[in-house]
Amino acid sequence: MPTQLLFTRTLNAHFAAPVDALLRAVHVQPANASAPINDTFAMELLVFCALLLYFAAVRLTLEVERPNTLQHFAEMTHEFVSGQGESIIGHGHERFLSFLTVLGLFILLCNLLGLVPGLRSPTADVVVPFGCAILTFAYYHYQGIRKHGWRYIKQFFGPVWWLAWLMLPIEIFSHLARMLSLTVRLYANIFAGDMITLAFFSLIPVVVPLIFLTLHVFVSFLQAFIFMALAMCYLSLAVSEEH
Repeated sequence: MPTQLLFTRTLNAHFAAPVDALLRAVHVQPANASAPINDTFAMELLVFCALLLYFAAVRLTLEVERPNTLQHFAEMTHEFVSGQGESIIGHGHERFLSFLTVLGLFILLCNLLGLVPGLRSPTADVVVPFGCAILTFAYYHYQGIRKHGWRYIKQFFGPVWWLAWLMLPIEIFSHLARMLSLTVRLYANIFAGDMITLAFFSLIPVVVPLIFLTLHVFVSFLQAFIFMALAMCYLSLAVSEEH
């Protein structure tokens, strides 16, 4: 079995038995019953807990007259996501801000986690980007159906009824391709960034790796933004009044 991170080993030491029992209850056989929690899940759990603490801290320390640094950061994040949502989605974007903010922050923290010694970027494992892509796929279709009802399905048949037999498979393929695009773009960039940084730290432990660390930070922010912006584009198409 590959060597696990210290945080993962700690989780397995305390929670291996209940996690193993839960997996067996849903008929999933863990690869290693003594260590059913892998590094990727452990890092996702760490990011989830960090975000939970962040949102709880923001909520508990809200001040109108004397906002603290955490509140300033939360307000800046909200204004940025809201501004992007208004420009891409337009009217009614407010109801999507919670999902988009959490999605963007989750991906950003996952991307940056690999820069911390002893941790790894969960988005460097294809399962995590794919999971985020599936969630985005399900969310924008749900919002499309919520807005237009079952009339939403009509878009898959195209504007000309006698071409419906041709448009349906094309539309289905194009929507599935969105998931593939979201997954590959995020996974490939973060995985490559982690590998390059690790390689240069192994070869030249000073100065040069700092350049790639800076580049990795930039790519982490950029890929989180691109993923969130594409989610906004898909939401815009799903809830537009043209259906």
